[in-house]
Amino acid sequence: MHRTLADDLSRLPELLQSARDVAAWEVAGLAERPVAASGPMPGRAPLPADGVGGDGALARFTERWAPGFSGSAGPRYLGFVTGGATPASVAGDWLTSAFDQNLSGAGGSWAQELERETVAWLRELFGLSEAHSGAFVTGATMSNTVGLAIGREWVGERLGVDVSRAGAAALGPVDVLSGSPHSSITKAMSMLGIGRNRLRRVPLLPGNREAVDVAALETALAGAEGRPVIVVANAGTVNTVDFDDLRAIAALKERYDFWLHVDAAFGGFAALSPGYAALVDGLDAADSVCVDLHKWLNVPYDAAIQFTRRRDLQVAVFHNASPYLGLPVGEPDFLHLTPENSRRLRALPAWFSLAAYGRDGHREIVERNVALARRLGEGVDALPGLRLLAPVRFNVVCFTLAADPSQERVDALAGAVAASGEAYLTPTVYGGVPGLRAAFSNWRTTEADTDRVLKVLAAASDDMAATAPKVPAAASV
Repeated sequence: MHRTLADDLSRLPELLQSARDVAAWEVAGLAERPVAASGPMPGRAPLPADGVGGDGALARFTERWAPGFSGSAGPRYLGFVTGGATPASVAGDWLTSAFDQNLSGAGGSWAQELERETVAWLRELFGLSEAHSGAFVTGATMSNTVGLAIGREWVGERLGVDVSRAGAAALGPVDVLSGSPHSSITKAMSMLGIGRNRLRRVPLLPGNREAVDVAALETALAGAEGRPVIVVANAGTVNTVDFDDLRAIAALKERYDFWLHVDAAFGGFAALSPGYAALVDGLDAADSVCVDLHKWLNVPYDAAIQFTRRRDLQVAVFHNASPYLGLPVGEPDFLHLTPENSRRLRALPAWFSLAAYGRDGHREIVERNVALARRLGEGVDALPGLRLLAPVRFNVVCFTLAADPSQERVDALAGAVAASGEAYLTPTVYGGVPGLRAAFSNWRTTEADTDRVLKVLAAASDDMAATAPKVPAAASV
């Protein structure tokens, strides 16, 4: 054994304690560290020939790279839809690496059964019936990809084509209908050979909405001329967290032949709260469902789950035929259900968090985040330099500059907020207007954090107002 490797093995408990000390220091100061990194990055070092050992690597990391890592796990990182990591889920994530289980197959380990228990807990959490089976994947993009892949196989079943053997080309064109699909849907369509251009956007409800017009969807389905299609319904859109009427869409299946995939990446968590569960009424009727867990479940990256009613078609797509892996009979190993063969035990951090805090603990996070989003929305609405682009329906505040919201000026506003170190927001375009989004999904965020974000927004928007183009006064008559 290499001498440095042998030395690290002999001192492994001490090395893990050193890493624990660094992690504890970072976590303890997370609420006050700059939310976004600033300053020049270090130059790239050459590959070490001999190495400096675990302690040396830890020292180099903390000196060169750790100062430039964002505070994305902290309470005022409101970009994208980014959760943090609950204390229990961090413990589970560390143990995931320590146990280092490969979920390819059973392999003499109980790890697969732990994942199945976690899937069952999550199925119950989101109000799905036992008709839905599930598996862990990396994130919403892969969850959507798996759902659409099963839907593609279903289209083949309807047309008498075994897509997993004959290929997507044997299907001919496959239409995907959706009102406000996430960008990962077209990415998945590209990867699956359906093609980005086969997305058919369906008109939305009037009145500044992102939810699909179900009557327009029925018209589109009637125009499919009996050919099976895939419908992607959205439970929580990115800009305004709008929800399609899942129950009404599912009712259309009585008259039309389509696969219903629901992208509930973070909106699915509405099911946890009695006050918001009606938003996902009908989710159980979906043929496949996407939920992203490193968003509102607040487990470390990466973790998501996919559910489907047609595990048989899922196995047809993803099974791995090899003598040493075994056949997908009975309860199939997870390597027969997702694109990955080798996969870490992503279920363990989720299991820890669900075991530690239960349904009520995670419900409290959801309800608190929604209340804080509305608090920020009210504050933004009261600032003269800003205006809301849409009502705050759930956990995202979408807004822009009150005067001259050009892309350049909105980008400058986002830059000023990030440069303050107090908050981080991501840009968007809604209704053709450049804007910013503040997405609340972190378990740490409090009213005090929201007030700090509002304070920096007020200062930055005041500065922007001072540089806004002057509107000439109306000429006298």
